[in-house]
Amino acid sequence: MCLRFFCGCIAKKIQYFCKLLVSIIMNEEKKSLNFIEQIIEEDLANGLPKEKLRFRFPPEPNGYLHIGHAASICLNFGLGLKYNAPVNLRFDDTNPAKEEQEYVDSIMYDVQWLGFKWDKVLYSSDYFQQLYDWTIAIIKDGKAYVDDQSSEQMALQKGTPTEPGTDSPNRNRSVEENLELFLKMKNSEFEEGSHVLRAKIDMKHVNMHMRDPIMYRVLKKHHHRTGNDWCIYPMYDWTHGESDYFEQISHSICTLEFKSHRDLYDWYVDQVYDPNLLRPKQREFARRNLSYTVMSKRKLLQLVEEKIVTGWDDPRMPTISGLRRRGYTPESLRNFSEIAGIAKRDNVTDVALLEFCIKDHLNKTAPRVMTVLNPVKLVITNYPEGKEEWLTAENNQEDKRAGYREVPFSREIYIEQEDFQEEANKKFFRLKLGGEVRLKNGYIIKAESCLKDENGEVTEIHCTYDKDSLSGSGTEASTRKVKGTLHWVSIKHALKAEVRVYDRLFTHEAPDSQKDKDFKEFLNPDSLTIIDAFIEPSLKEAKVLDRFQFQRLGYFCVDKDTTSTKLVFNRTVPLRDSWTKMSE
Repeated sequence: MCLRFFCGCIAKKIQYFCKLLVSIIMNEEKKSLNFIEQIIEEDLANGLPKEKLRFRFPPEPNGYLHIGHAASICLNFGLGLKYNAPVNLRFDDTNPAKEEQEYVDSIMYDVQWLGFKWDKVLYSSDYFQQLYDWTIAIIKDGKAYVDDQSSEQMALQKGTPTEPGTDSPNRNRSVEENLELFLKMKNSEFEEGSHVLRAKIDMKHVNMHMRDPIMYRVLKKHHHRTGNDWCIYPMYDWTHGESDYFEQISHSICTLEFKSHRDLYDWYVDQVYDPNLLRPKQREFARRNLSYTVMSKRKLLQLVEEKIVTGWDDPRMPTISGLRRRGYTPESLRNFSEIAGIAKRDNVTDVALLEFCIKDHLNKTAPRVMTVLNPVKLVITNYPEGKEEWLTAENNQEDKRAGYREVPFSREIYIEQEDFQEEANKKFFRLKLGGEVRLKNGYIIKAESCLKDENGEVTEIHCTYDKDSLSGSGTEASTRKVKGTLHWVSIKHALKAEVRVYDRLFTHEAPDSQKDKDFKEFLNPDSLTIIDAFIEPSLKEAKVLDRFQFQRLGYFCVDKDTTSTKLVFNRTVPLRDSWTKMSE
């Protein structure tokens, strides 16, 4: 009990500090520079012409982008906006075994949806010929050789971080032999895995990435852009820096795992560098990790392939497409990236901050509507049979420009089952026998009796109403105060809808950090609940991705499975944190 109470207190404090942090950031007159911006400012102060600034976002098209990529997108394109500099969208498509046009298309859509514009769309495959030509020159300089050892043999010769490696027996092949063998690799005369081209650097280097890394391997796979033109493909490290150099990128911003690759990045650039051209600078920041999810593309693909989720855009996935389908807005993701900031060390961002950002945005923009998810029938016995009224309801009290709508009211309505108890203590401010509540935008009602089934479950509530208490009518009774206000829908006018209540996909804060357990052991069995709900008729014309606040319940979004005869809504986020409630 003490532990649950402690966890509940911590969760509430996280929510409080999220609000405080947002308030501080949004009210700053002058924001401090992050460390990447400080690097750029120093370079400008040291003579780098501002017009030479150029950035890039370089995803590999081997999966859908997730919330971690959104941080990189916001950083790189944000730098472009800050410095009025061009930003390239470059696809590092050097592994045809895993890359597809579908992923290219989804990445382009995600970047645009987030609100950013690129200067050029480029592909590493655009440079395959240039990379090959540079490689020939490097071989002729005696700085690369073909190795026909097995991958296991090369791994053993690599050494360890504390022990130097040993030279390959093929390291001292002649330039002529290496050129001949490399040409045979290119002409598909060798099988996959039998030969690689390695840079000839230093097998005793303290940085293991410098111990004769592989530059090319044989891959007899169809490429989504170059088809079957090539059967050798450059490794990422060789392609990355040279692509930056070819595009004259001023600052190559990478995630932290590439920090140990920086020596190799610089070595490769040195081999082709022309002093008359701009030399790119690689710098690193910590990738965005989010609690209660996994960020590995490999593991996300596993969830898709094993049909644990319905696809990359399943609303439980941390992908941008999944978040979009769930109801997240571009503004909320950009705001989340800004608040979470850019760090130098790996850390985990609490998902509560992401949820706060979408609540904060939708609170200002989402229309309010009434929907009942778990209905019980309520009959107003003194309301005339056959009578109906159209009550005026404010669309969003946070935005007066949102206007008003008309909501139908009749003798029989649905309310939430949890909003009624026969008997309750003084802290229960909803409907109970002998008690009064106000119906949202409507009248004050008083519960008189109820009907039950053979299991003792309440099936129907009988109430009376104060006909002079209509909200906004100007009567004395209309301003009478009662402690509870309930949402409702008129049974006669209600529309049926499928509501998908999504929750966190994992029960563990860091599901892939447990070395002795499979991350799938922490899957949340209650991550999706499907409900047949009743909604007010104003939602009949709602379109896919329209977002609403279901009053007192949470924020919901129209799903793409909606048809002309069936409305489907996804819960984006509840108004209250259900995980906090569970821990109390």
